[in-house]
Amino acid sequence: MLILEVLVENGELRFTRVSELVPGISQKMLTQTLRQMERDGLLVRTVHPVVPPKVEYKLTDLGSSLGAAFCGVWVWAEANLERIEKARKTFDEKAKRSAT
Repeated sequence: MLILEVLVENGELRFTRVSELVPGISQKMLTQTLRQMERDGLLVRTVHPVVPPKVEYKLTDLGSSLGAAFCGVWVWAEANLERIEKARKTFDEKAKRSAT
């Protein structure tokens, strides 16, 4: 959902810029998610034949319509991201203490 939001708000973006705008996502997870979104028809990946390679991602009409459907969820996710990250950290710390 965060990637959808970033692409809705910013239009066509390069991989690095998407990465900068989606906090806390690893390069591997971003790559996997973008590939799955492309497979699902939610975005188009354009490779420009230049050196170094330039790859851009843009939502399709289908992706844009999904973005509109999730607008309320995005607002909620954005408003609660800090709380979610705090809960994850607390959980991970408890799990780590339990393992030792």
